[in-house]
Amino acid sequence: MATIHHQLSIDAPVAKVYEAIATAEGISTWWDQQTRTETDRGVVLEHHPGPEHGVVKLRVVELVPDRRVEWECISTHPASSPASAWTGTRFIFELAERGDRTTAVDFRQTGYDEQSPFFRANTAAWGQVLERLKQVVESRAVQ
Repeated sequence: MATIHHQLSIDAPVAKVYEAIATAEGISTWWDQQTRTETDRGVVLEHHPGPEHGVVKLRVVELVPDRRVEWECISTHPASSPASAWTGTRFIFELAERGDRTTAVDFRQTGYDEQSPFFRANTAAWGQVLERLKQVVESRAVQ
């Protein structure tokens, strides 16, 4: 199994970055509109990227304020969807404060089938999504 890995620096306090990745409202500003649901397995975030992909469901595994967010993909997707290789993978955001206003973000999607024809495309797509996170958080950070 492979890991998609990105690192970025966001010019904003760690609390602002955490808020953007730890809540459905925050995630909705930079990725896709999220719905938060309480289930017998814990909190599940879901979004609908389109009928060709199905519903993406991410179970919240861990929230450590201002330090770490982890999700597990619990949904299945059509074989033609780039999300088809996501089932069972984990999305991990590790945060570290660097100075007064800068946050280092270490993102990994672990357990990815490296034989998937979507591995490279998803790696690139995560780069774009994380750049959107950076733009949104920096534009909302208190100056």
